[in-house]
Amino acid sequence: MSADDENRFRPRPGRIRSDTPRAGKTKSFLTQAKKIARQQRRTSPRVGFGTAAFTPATPACSGVVLSSGKGVKRGRGAVFVRTRNLGGGWHHRQPGARRVMVQQRYILHPGKGWKAQSHLRYIQRDGTSRDGERGQLYSRTEDCADGDAFLERGQDDRHQFRFIVSPEDGAELSDLTAYTRDLMGRMEADLDTRLDWVAVNHYNTGHPHVHVIVRGKDDLGEDLVINGDYIVHGVRERASELATLELGPVREIEQTRKLTAEIDQDRFTRIDRAMVEEADGRFLDLRHKPGEPKRQFERTLRLRRLSKLGRMGLATEHAPGIWELNERLEPTLRELGERGDIIRAMQRSLSADGLERDPITFRIHEGAPAAPITGRVLDKYLANELGDNLTVVVDGIDGRTHHIANIDPAQLEDARIGGVIEISRTEVTARPSDRTIATIAEDGIYRPSRHLEQAKFEGRVPGGDYEGYVDAHVRRLEALRRAGIAERIDGDQWRIPEDFESRVAAYDARRTRQASVRLLSAFDLEKQIGADGSTWLDRRMIHSGEKGAAVPRRDRRRNRQW
Repeated sequence: MSADDENRFRPRPGRIRSDTPRAGKTKSFLTQAKKIARQQRRTSPRVGFGTAAFTPATPACSGVVLSSGKGVKRGRGAVFVRTRNLGGGWHHRQPGARRVMVQQRYILHPGKGWKAQSHLRYIQRDGTSRDGERGQLYSRTEDCADGDAFLERGQDDRHQFRFIVSPEDGAELSDLTAYTRDLMGRMEADLDTRLDWVAVNHYNTGHPHVHVIVRGKDDLGEDLVINGDYIVHGVRERASELATLELGPVREIEQTRKLTAEIDQDRFTRIDRAMVEEADGRFLDLRHKPGEPKRQFERTLRLRRLSKLGRMGLATEHAPGIWELNERLEPTLRELGERGDIIRAMQRSLSADGLERDPITFRIHEGAPAAPITGRVLDKYLANELGDNLTVVVDGIDGRTHHIANIDPAQLEDARIGGVIEISRTEVTARPSDRTIATIAEDGIYRPSRHLEQAKFEGRVPGGDYEGYVDAHVRRLEALRRAGIAERIDGDQWRIPEDFESRVAAYDARRTRQASVRLLSAFDLEKQIGADGSTWLDRRMIHSGEKGAAVPRRDRRRNRQW
C-alpha cells in the first residue's frame, strides 16, 4: 500500500447532524417547534373563568396542551389538529366562543347482535321531539331517513362512531337540524371524505341536543380512521364555531349571569374546576383584593362558592380568606350531579303519567336489585345515551319508585310502558367445578395430583386433556384464594373450608349484577280492571287472599296507589 493511499481523504456523504453530541435521534423542525410552543404555554398566565376571559387573547394564553400526543400523526383530521397546535390553539377555548358539549363513543362490530338496532330505536323513542312525539331520524339530504337501510349498509362495518352534540344555548338556535347538517359538512371538509350518517334531535331535557351516528367507512369504502384529537377537540370546535356564528359571541353580562347561576349548584362547575387547578396543595389564598374590577368579581364568585362547599363539608376555612379543598371534592360533586339527573328523570317519568311521589321514596339501583321488585313500568330509556344498555323506572307495589340501570335490552324487549314486570338478580347456579373440588377434597385438603389420577382412571374428560381439565380447577381455586375462601398450602395442596360450596355460591351471587326481567302482564292496569278474562290483578288477588293479606288495588281517582 502506497503513502498516497494511506493519506487519501474519502468523503462519505450521510445525514446532516448536529455537532453537539447527544443521545437519541435528531428531532425534526416540527417537533422542536411544538416543544417550544408547549413551553411558552406553560409559562404564560392563564385566562380567568369569569369576565376576565373576555380580554383579547394571544396564542400563548390558552394554558392547555392542544394535543394529547396519541394518534396525532395518523387518521383523518390530523392536519387540522397540527394546524391548531401551531396556529394559536383551539378556537372554542377563546374568549367569547359559545360552549358546546360533545360526547363520543367508538363501537366495534355494530352489526353483530341487536345492540345497534336497539340504540337506533331508543334514540327515536316517544317524547323526544319538540312536540313530545316520536323522534324523527334524518340525514344529509333526507328529512325522514330510513334507519333500517342505514343499519343494513353498516352491517359489515368494523366500527361505528356515536356523537352527542349539546350546545349550551341550543334552545336559542333557530333550526337544530340545519345546524347539524352544517356541522357534518364541516367535518367532511376537515376529514376529506364524505360521511354516511343519521341524526335525531332531542328536546326532552333542559338543553336540546343531537344524537349523530356515523358509519365507520369513508367514501372509498375503506375503514374510516379519525384522528383521536380531532374527535375530542375538533368536532367540538366546529360545533362551537357554528353556534357562535349564529348567536354571536357570548356577552360579558351573559357570561356573568351563567357563572352566578353555578354558585349554588350541586354538581362540579366551572368555578370548582378553576379553583382545583389554581389550588396549591388543595389550599386557596383569597385574602388579597385585586384592584381590577373583573378580578374582584372572580374572587367574589370563589368566596360565595366556597361558602356553599363549606356547608357541604367539601371545603374548610382555616383563616379569613384561607380555604382548603377536600380531596373528595370533584368525585363527590360529580356523583351528586349524576344523582340529581336521575331524580329529575324519575320525576319526569312520574309526571308524564300524572303521578307525584316524594323523592324520599325513590330507590336508585346501579344494577340488579338485591330483592325482587314488582311493579308497573313508567319509563325505559338508554342508561348512557351513547351506549346500549337500558334503564327502567318502575312504580313498585312496595310504595317506592325504583330506578334500575344497566339492563340488557333483550330483557326489556316485551316490557312496554304500563306493563307489569318483576326484576330480580339472575339466579346463580352452583358450578360443576366447585362441586368437583368439594368431592375430591379429603379432610379439607384438595390435591390436584390426586384429582389428575382420578380423572385419568375415570376417563370422562372430553378430548383427553386431563392436565388442562385439572388446571381449570386450580385457576378457579386461585380466584377463590384472592377472595379469601380457599388457602394455598403448597403446589399440590389447597385448604378447603367445610362450608365451601355455600361460601362460593354467596361469592358468585355478590359478583353477579345482571338483572333478570320477568313479564307478568303486558296490559296496563286500567285495562286489566275492566278486562273480561283473567289478568295479573286477578292472580294477585287470589295469591293475597290465600295469605290473608289486604288486596292491593289502584285508586282510579288519585292514580297514586296500588
